[in-house]
Amino acid sequence: MTMPIKTKDRRFGYEAAGDPGKMALVFLHGIGGAARAWRGQVTAFSDRYHAIAWDMPGYGGSKSLGTVSIATLAGALDDFLQQVGAIKPVLIGHSIGGMIVQEWLAENTDAAQAVALVQTSPAFGKADGDWQKEFIGARLGPLDRGETMASLAPILVKELVGDDPDSAGMDVARDCMASVPEATYRSTMLAMLGFDQRKALKDIRVPTLVLSGTKDKNAPAPMMAKMATYIPSATYVEIEGAGHLVNLERPQAFNAALNTFLTSNVALTE
Repeated sequence: MTMPIKTKDRRFGYEAAGDPGKMALVFLHGIGGAARAWRGQVTAFSDRYHAIAWDMPGYGGSKSLGTVSIATLAGALDDFLQQVGAIKPVLIGHSIGGMIVQEWLAENTDAAQAVALVQTSPAFGKADGDWQKEFIGARLGPLDRGETMASLAPILVKELVGDDPDSAGMDVARDCMASVPEATYRSTMLAMLGFDQRKALKDIRVPTLVLSGTKDKNAPAPMMAKMATYIPSATYVEIEGAGHLVNLERPQAFNAALNTFLTSNVALTE
């Protein structure tokens, strides 16, 4: 296995490892993440795939978007896939990354080999909903009161994780969260308002891994289990004790679940 290489390709920063001639396995991080949050997975899967993790627009080495919405982020994903030559890729989207994958699939029905929707949701809801106001307020309120991403990172990460998370993974999680530009965090958080792909779940045509953690409060396991029932080709996996950052909290369990799904659903050609 080879270590990921940090790369910048015009608009996008990303990390990649493995043979570019092999099938692309593309990882999309969440609001508090970065490409490096997937470094363990990029390394682990680089022997069989061209494993790639992007920095979402506004993160790391990627340029910001003028208007940030799930739709514009899905458009950016399409541009990124073209720029890195990821034809018929496998997409793994965590949290908002999973929303972006769903939005992209709605416009590119047959363009992926398979997808993994990790600790995400098919809908977030309208800006005037009580739950939505509370969710956004709890995350942006401290910034309004003078906190910084660096000062909030330890608190936010602690609230996201489940039982006995991997200590090295938590170091990565805190570093990623602390490094998110405040303007990016704000705009990406607000981008979720109005997102709703519930009606499109039945139209997902590709093999789909729906993966949750039993201690995830942001994308609760019962909601994700129900989500999986609407996707014709879904495989549902629940990781015991994991909070919202499963690939960093339980990297071995996450990698094993993804590997089992890929082995069963994606045919590799040499």
